Amino acid sequence: MTPALTLVSHALCPYVQRAAIVLAEKRVAFTRCDVDLAHKPDWFLAVSPLGKTPVLLVGDTPIFESAVICEYLDDTLAPRLHPAEPLRRARHRAWMEFGSAVLNGIAAFYAAPDPAALRSRRDELVQRFATLEAALGDGPWFDGTCFSMVDAVFGPVFRYFDAFERIDDFGFFDAAPKVGAWRAQLAARASVRGAVATDYDERLLQFLRRRGSALSARIAALEPRTLSA
Repeated sequence: MTPALTLVSHALCPYVQRAAIVLAEKRVAFTRCDVDLAHKPDWFLAVSPLGKTPVLLVGDTPIFESAVICEYLDDTLAPRLHPAEPLRRARHRAWMEFGSAVLNGIAAFYAAPDPAALRSRRDELVQRFATLEAALGDGPWFDGTCFSMVDAVFGPVFRYFDAFERIDDFGFFDAAPKVGAWRAQLAARASVRGAVATDYDERLLQFLRRRGSALSARIAALEPRTLSA
C-alpha cells in the first residue's frame, strides 16, 4: 500500500509544478500544502533542509529537491514517464537539466534592472529556444507520442510566457515553431493546467509587478484594461 503523499508547495514555484504534474500523470491521490516562504514555519524547516519547495512527504518521510521527487515517483508508481532504454533515459535527464537552465534564464529576464539588460536576457532565452527547436521531433511531446518527464519539466517553464505576452510582444518563439507548438500542447494538458491554482496568473503578475525591474516598469506603464485583456 502506498503511504499517504503530501506535496509541500508554494503557489508560484515552478519546481512544485513539476512534481504536481508527475503526481497527476501517475493518477495518485495526494494532499497539497502551501507554505509562505517569506515566513517559513518551523515544521517546514524541519523537513526541508534547504528551506525550499517542493518537499514530498511520503507518510512521515520527507523527500526534497524536485528532480529527486520526480525520480522517486517514477521509480515507485506507474506509468513510467522515463524511457526504459538507458541511453534515451540519460538524454531525457540531460534535457531536464536544460529546463532548469531555462528557468534560471527566465528569472534573469524578469529581474533585469534596465531595458538593455532586459533585451540581453530576452536574446539569451531566444537562443535557448533555438537549441531546443533543433532537438525536437514531430511531437506532439518532447520525444514523440509519449508524454515524458521532460514534458513535465517544461510545462511550468512555458507557463511564464503567458504572463510575459500580456505585457509585451517579446517574440520569444518567432523562430521556434516546434517549441511554440509543444508549448501549446502542454498548455492544454490536464495535468499541466491543474498544477496551479485558478488565481495563478494574477498572482504571478503581482509578483512581477513588485520586482522593481525593467519588466515591472513595463507593467506599470500599461493601461489596466490592456493588462487584463
